[in-house]
Amino acid sequence: MLESGPSFLNRIDSLDSSAPLHSPRYLIPLDLRNVPQYRFDAVVVGSGAGGSTAALEAARAGSSVALLSKAALESSNTLLAKGGMAAVLGEGDSIAAHVQDTLRVGCDLADPKVVEDVVSCGPAAVQALLSMGAELDRDESGALELSKEGGHSQPRIVHAGVDATGKAIQSSLVRSVRATERISSFEHVFAIDLLSTPEGRVAGVLCSTERRELVVFQAPQIILATGGAGQIYRETTNPVIATADGVAMAVRAGAVVRDMEFIQFHPTCLYIAGAARVLISEVVRGAGGVLRDRNGLRFMPESHPAAELAPRDVVSRAVFDSMLATDDTSAYLDLSGLDRDPHQAFSGLSSICEFFGIDIATDPIPVRPGCHYQVGGLKVDREGHTSVPGLWAVGEVASSGLHGANRMGSNSLLEALVLGAATGAAVGQTVQADVSRSLPSFTVREQGPKTPPVRVNVDDLVYSLKSLMWRELGVRRTGTGMNEALDKMRFWSRAVRAMPLEDPRAWEFSNMLEVAQLITLSALAREESRGVHHRSDFEGARPEWLAHTELTPQGNEAMIESVGIERRSLASALSSS
Repeated sequence: MLESGPSFLNRIDSLDSSAPLHSPRYLIPLDLRNVPQYRFDAVVVGSGAGGSTAALEAARAGSSVALLSKAALESSNTLLAKGGMAAVLGEGDSIAAHVQDTLRVGCDLADPKVVEDVVSCGPAAVQALLSMGAELDRDESGALELSKEGGHSQPRIVHAGVDATGKAIQSSLVRSVRATERISSFEHVFAIDLLSTPEGRVAGVLCSTERRELVVFQAPQIILATGGAGQIYRETTNPVIATADGVAMAVRAGAVVRDMEFIQFHPTCLYIAGAARVLISEVVRGAGGVLRDRNGLRFMPESHPAAELAPRDVVSRAVFDSMLATDDTSAYLDLSGLDRDPHQAFSGLSSICEFFGIDIATDPIPVRPGCHYQVGGLKVDREGHTSVPGLWAVGEVASSGLHGANRMGSNSLLEALVLGAATGAAVGQTVQADVSRSLPSFTVREQGPKTPPVRVNVDDLVYSLKSLMWRELGVRRTGTGMNEALDKMRFWSRAVRAMPLEDPRAWEFSNMLEVAQLITLSALAREESRGVHHRSDFEGARPEWLAHTELTPQGNEAMIESVGIERRSLASALSSS
């Protein structure tokens, strides 16, 4: 346990902190007598790299595992990962260098012990992928090809198909999951709520199947691997399923969240009307792509010594500022100076741009930042325990201590594989040591609100929330704008609490609105600019804010009663265990 000072030294007096942030403990009323229940040793919610790896390790330890996927098993944030996975494999590189790079990019909030543990396991994680049949890119000598990305001092990014690494990793994991007898996969299942016993232990997941039938998956150990919250923002690289469900469910169950203000924006998303916001990997800039404004001026060398390979928060702000300065809707990525044919090097990007009449070898590619990664999340320890008994978390939904205030590129897949394995193994050991096999009894919500006298347009609310978050909680933030955003969110929350939530879109909006408020409260609490959190009214990092923000649900209605900063000096963090 890390030593810390008082938990609530910085209260936000201007906020009505007693106002509930979301609906009651459960989203929908439930009569368990009419709902089928299935029993497993462990339930994993989410089939990306973290969830699939955790499921595989728990099964290897002898546990029966239910793996729940909101869409198909193959569909996840992992599938869309472009650049690759960081691991120390090349000559001239070292574990110490990778650790130092990660700590530097994390702006002094990453946990040095967690960073060292995860980075040290990188080479083994790559070997595990190869043993599962992942086909990673190799050079002419047959060695794994290593690329360099922003924040990294050495080439250490393994990749597949140059910018299709996520697909290769996800495909390998899914093949292994399907071949593992102890894992039962349930696809197109929406996890609505975590079910708690009267003692507050999480021991089940209430779900809706593809046929809109309710079902409960029981288990003494529940692992959340639901990914992030990218769909809260209008501009995002995330898939449509990334609607913050995991954090929202866990907070309703009483889990502590940490550092929710840190939302990473990817600086180069393809920005063409009618096209999905396709992420253009840092590998493209690593190969020589440069950023220019509408007048052809290259602006990154003035923003950072590493220019286009600066950390993502720096590049995102520079792109955003360039857009404002030139009154344009985007900046432009120029690949004309590459020493190889960009059509061959980046065939996927070439095909998309060609459809819209852009020749990437000669034409500027319009780009702008997009919400990319939820750096904060559910507070967990090294093995993935949350603050709620029976509940674990891994991957983007969790705050493990690896990223600090800013995730370094390609460290997320590393985290998912390494900590996913650690969490799965720990769950497997816990299941085997648990001699009690009694069936749990759950507290439930027996009645819901009546149908309101007016029709609520949920799709309109979703769009309004996404636009609000992009405008006030985006690359640059101010206290005034965030307070105004919070007022609107609380207005919408009253409507949500008064209406029955009867379908997946309404459940998603409730989750998105809940987590949007957590992000806003945390961002208001941090009165400085650090990492990916940049406040125009508090420029620069402040030593007295070398701390984590934590929000703790209180009471049966899971209300957030106060906002505080857990102050912890770096010296005490390093000396404590």
